[in-house]
Amino acid sequence: MVTKKNSRTSSINTERETSRFAGRMMSVLKSEAAHFMGGIVLIFLAAYTFMSYISFFFTGYADQSIVGGAAADAANSGGEQGANLSYFLINGTFGLASIFFIVFLLVAGLHLMRVRRFNLWKMFFTSVVLAVWFSLFLGFAFWDIYKDTFINLGGLHGKNMAMFLRSQIGTAGTWLLLVSTAICIMVALNRKTMQVIRDFFTGKFFKKKGAAKEQADSAAEVVKANTPASPEPVAEPAEVHDEGMKVSFPLGDDTGSSEEDEPVVENKEDEEENIPETPSRKDSAAEVRTMPEKTRGGVPEMKIEVAVGEQDELDETPSPAPVKTQERNVPLEAYDPKKDLEFFKFPSTDLLNRYDSEKPFVDMEEQNYNKNRIVEILRSFGIEISSISATIGPTITLYEITPEQGVRIAKIRGLEDDIALSLKALGIRIIAPIPGKGTIGIEVPNVKPQIVSMHSIVASRKFQESTYELPIALGKTITNEVFMVDLAKMPHVLVAGATGQGKSVGLNAMITSLLYKKHPAELKFVMVDPKKVEFGIYSIIEKHYLAMLPNSEDAIITDVTKVIHTLNSLCIEMDSRYDLLKMAHVRNIKEYNQKFISRQLNPEKGHRFMPYIVVVIDEFGDLIMTAGKEVELPIARIAQLARAVGIHMIIATQRPTTNIITGTIKANFPARMAFRVASMTDSRTILDRPGANQLIGKGDMLFLQGNDPVRVQCAFVDTDEVDNITKFISTQQGYTTPFYLPEYVDDKEDAGVGGDFDSGKLDSLFEEAARLIVIHQQGSTSLIQRKFSIGYNRAGRIMDQLEKAGIVGPADGSKPRQVLCVSDMDLDMKLSNLRG
Repeated sequence: MVTKKNSRTSSINTERETSRFAGRMMSVLKSEAAHFMGGIVLIFLAAYTFMSYISFFFTGYADQSIVGGAAADAANSGGEQGANLSYFLINGTFGLASIFFIVFLLVAGLHLMRVRRFNLWKMFFTSVVLAVWFSLFLGFAFWDIYKDTFINLGGLHGKNMAMFLRSQIGTAGTWLLLVSTAICIMVALNRKTMQVIRDFFTGKFFKKKGAAKEQADSAAEVVKANTPASPEPVAEPAEVHDEGMKVSFPLGDDTGSSEEDEPVVENKEDEEENIPETPSRKDSAAEVRTMPEKTRGGVPEMKIEVAVGEQDELDETPSPAPVKTQERNVPLEAYDPKKDLEFFKFPSTDLLNRYDSEKPFVDMEEQNYNKNRIVEILRSFGIEISSISATIGPTITLYEITPEQGVRIAKIRGLEDDIALSLKALGIRIIAPIPGKGTIGIEVPNVKPQIVSMHSIVASRKFQESTYELPIALGKTITNEVFMVDLAKMPHVLVAGATGQGKSVGLNAMITSLLYKKHPAELKFVMVDPKKVEFGIYSIIEKHYLAMLPNSEDAIITDVTKVIHTLNSLCIEMDSRYDLLKMAHVRNIKEYNQKFISRQLNPEKGHRFMPYIVVVIDEFGDLIMTAGKEVELPIARIAQLARAVGIHMIIATQRPTTNIITGTIKANFPARMAFRVASMTDSRTILDRPGANQLIGKGDMLFLQGNDPVRVQCAFVDTDEVDNITKFISTQQGYTTPFYLPEYVDDKEDAGVGGDFDSGKLDSLFEEAARLIVIHQQGSTSLIQRKFSIGYNRAGRIMDQLEKAGIVGPADGSKPRQVLCVSDMDLDMKLSNLRG
């Protein structure tokens, strides 16, 4: 018995030593030094092969005897092996196109040395495709020229393929095939090729040379038309092409016109030559408000400014700047959460549509009419004003008036309906007074509203250079400034509005802006879609950005029961994250992740990098009506506590009533987005004030975070644009599974945790976890959780099942459990007994 026990112990020790040796070898192979040395080897091979490749053209004929096997001194610079290698590459494979494989070796070496990062899989397939195509092209095009020489330009592959294609589809057919495949390769390498080809077939390609001349002529005409020497008034809308251009003119009675009544185009650049080149953003979009020295017919002059805002765009969407962490003297290399998907590329702005109506313009006739009607209606009620100015936005024009002394503000506020009737407008909104200004604002819808595209928002410098943790770009304000907020500071958003007023587009705009800024390692979405049709388009990026329960089949949650389980699972995740923050002695997720990145937290103790989790619920009203408190309570708990651990919520509803948006929900969602609603009661339910009932729809919204709401025209993102973005992301390498949330089990559905042991209700990972525990001889819940990438609750359930099965002992405080099976043979016997 003693001998048998000693042999069993020695075999276990041998297995442990083998496992440790294999682990050490893997760690050595994965080290930076091993990668660097491998890169040096690849660069040496690339240099040696290239030297032999070039030398072949000068010494290949003399080295034919060596290739044939006869003993002789090689003339090739690479010696005998170089002569054989160059002959094999050029004459035996792909001919001159073999140079692409030499380039790939060089690129791979630089990548391993970390001189520069490349997508090696993409470079490899590109090299193969180019080598095959150029080999065929050279073998076919130079069929008769070099057939009697020692060099075969297309190699053996090109020669055989050219012979086959000539016999099958003929010479003309082979040329057509080569051209078609070349176009396909160019499109695969650069998507801009598609537009060039379309322009070629539609004739636009030949018109581009004259486009610059036409633009120059049109610009000259605009300048000529706006010079003071012109005696004719400007009748056409004046289009603004530059941020420095301001259109201002006096608006008096319409009884006649003269040179003094004409609009004058002033160039701010001539007046501001000595001003620094980097003015503040507030100055760039602010209005110039000067008191007029004279009036015409008792009507004050009005100054109109086109709010161009920030128009600087970058051609490409840069990757978000890395988070700056405090420098610490740590011996280990900083942890990189993006390393698993280090070649991930963010979507480019080319995937978004552009619209011609985005350019700001001034319709002088409309502004004259609105100004005169506002002045007349105010005078008819005995209200005199001392100045008036207008700021023209994408869909709304803001007229700011300064009333004379002694005019009551309440008197002007009560004239909303009268002014709307006079202007024949869809609806106006009076801001009396404008916060921080001594004026009263009258917002009037434009006759020809402009589209605020998602492209203009994402391509703006403000968005691309943003340092927000969770940047959400909603659209443009009335001054044409890009309106952005940080979801991490909000920390939750309530979106409400009537059907068809832009609520779903607003949700897509928020999700899209996050996809353009956050890496899959930094952000996960939990999407709840009771209507089953809104978020289905995001299902293809589940292995990049979506989080779900371990036993769910679909990452987009549509079933009410699954919604309840997911929300309760998020509560478990929240509690788990707070435990980790407590162990790390930090207050929020940002500080925790910085500590983890700098290697100050030990993963063996359960610490992990925590991505932000954004919960998006489309139709909250349907959930409240079907589940009630089961949904409201976990949402309220998450909204109250989850901010510090990086869990944020965006909920939307088309029924903004008090039984849907309850006091508990409103108290925990300080940020509100209100689209157009049907009644003032609904507006008060969302914003605690009127205003949403006076919006014009189609993305027009009020955003409230604090005291006063901001009017924003929501960016328009079409379904096709979202589809292009998700397809671009899904084609890239993703994680093996979605981000799994902790498993939540109802008391009614609890299996294998309490009561007698039931072998029919074992977890699917029970047997694998048992073998893992026996191999490591360590009964730890964190080991199961880490090795199988599952939640803490599920790992704890498996550990309880292992205890009931007699594989591990009972818990002993913070110490690992005792493993009762000393070998695989003992484990197999216990498992067979459990099955029997």
